[in-house]
This record gives sequence, C-alpha cells and structure tokens, in this order.
Amino acid sequence: MNKLHLLLSTLCCGAMLALPSCSDDDDYNYDLLRPTAIVTVLPESDGSFLMQLDKDTQLIPANMTSSPFGNKEVRALVNYSETSSPDQSDKLRKVEVNWIDSIRTKLPVESLGDLDDKTFGKDPIEIVNDWVTIAEDGYLTLRVRTLWGSPGMKHIINLVTGTNPSDPYELVLRHDAQGDTYGEWGDALVAFNLNGLSEGDSEPMEFNLRWMSFTGEKSVKFKLDMRPAAATSATGAITYSGRVD
Repeated sequence: MNKLHLLLSTLCCGAMLALPSCSDDDDYNYDLLRPTAIVTVLPESDGSFLMQLDKDTQLIPANMTSSPFGNKEVRALVNYSETSSPDQSDKLRKVEVNWIDSIRTKLPVESLGDLDDKTFGKDPIEIVNDWVTIAEDGYLTLRVRTLWGSPGMKHIINLVTGTNPSDPYELVLRHDAQGDTYGEWGDALVAFNLNGLSEGDSEPMEFNLRWMSFTGEKSVKFKLDMRPAAATSATGAITYSGRVD
C-alpha cells in the first residue's frame, strides 16, 4: 500500500483545526479534506499570524486569533475558504481556516566533509514532482518518497550546504533511514528555510540540488525568491509527519 495517507487521508481525523469529524454522510464536503494551499505561517508580535501564500499575497485568518504553532515560523498545509470583505485586496485577503497542519520545517546544516555519510546518512530517497514540491518564499519544500518498515521509526532528512567549495549554491539532500530500509513505499513532506543563505539579498537565487535516488545520483536546479532579511529559525517546528525528522 502506498502511504499517501501521510499526505492526505490522515488529515481527516488528525491534528487539524476547525474541521468537522469524519463522517459517512453522503452530504459531507470531501473538499475539506484536501489542502488548498501550502503557506508560510508568519507569527506577529501580538500573537496573531499571517500566511504567506505566494510572493505577493498574504492571507489573514479571520477565524483564528493566534497561531497554533506559537511563535515559530513554519511551512504548512492549509485548507481555507474565501471570505467577502469590502477592504479585501489582491495582496491581503481574509480567509476562514478550515484546518492547518505544519510541515516538518528545518534549517540546512553545514557539511562535515568526509564525515557526511556517517553523520547525515547516505540512504536513497526520491523527490516527487508534485505541487507541494516547490521553491518559494525562501523555502525549499519537498515531497519525498522512500521505504518505510518499522512502525514508529523516524527517518532523518537534512539539506547539507558547503559540499562543493567551488559552488556555494550546491546543496545535497541527505537521508538517514536509521536502518529502516525495507518495507512499503511511502511519502512525507519536509521544508528547509534557506533565507539565511541570501545575506539579505531579496533577488532570486539559483541552487543546484543533488541527492542519491534509488536509481543513482540525481540533480536539479531551481530558482528561489529570498526575503530581504533572514527568516526566523524554525528548527523546533511541529512535525507534520511523525516519521520524519
């Protein structure tokens, strides 16, 4: 069985906000189960929060007064409904949040040279070409796929910088399966905050991402819009998939 429930079906009865309980009622709106967007949750100093939808658009949660993630900036899946507001603009929109669930959000780590294999792992992993695999708002968000076996075993995924002295913008995705290398195919989400690599430059930056897949080494280039200032640390973010660290 492909464990896409890590992405979709567990949302029905998992840690979601303002979502009715699962029901067999034929009138149930199953669109509420699907994420409508991936956002950056931006906590405000007064305890409220905004959601960065894209480069130009922020969402204001009309039915929530505080972030469920405290003062942590994280990437998240959200299901929301548009509201009609006379002062609503294209760049700042009020929405009703039906549910929101954080993605495991991390900072990149520095290469340790010859110790990278031992420290960060060298197990194969796949990157799924999907709408949630996206580079935006200074974050690289990935839908990854690998083998999952032992219940409760966490796989550790890191994005390593400084691996190529001649190219500071080469990044390596590392996977440590913790010995859990057999089982069923399954997917999870992980996001990396790369704003600290921009040194305050808001211009798009091009990175080369490398990783070891199940069929050999792969790479892809992506452009990423950065923030004018480095984003807040998100290393303590709530885990979206309890099987990814």
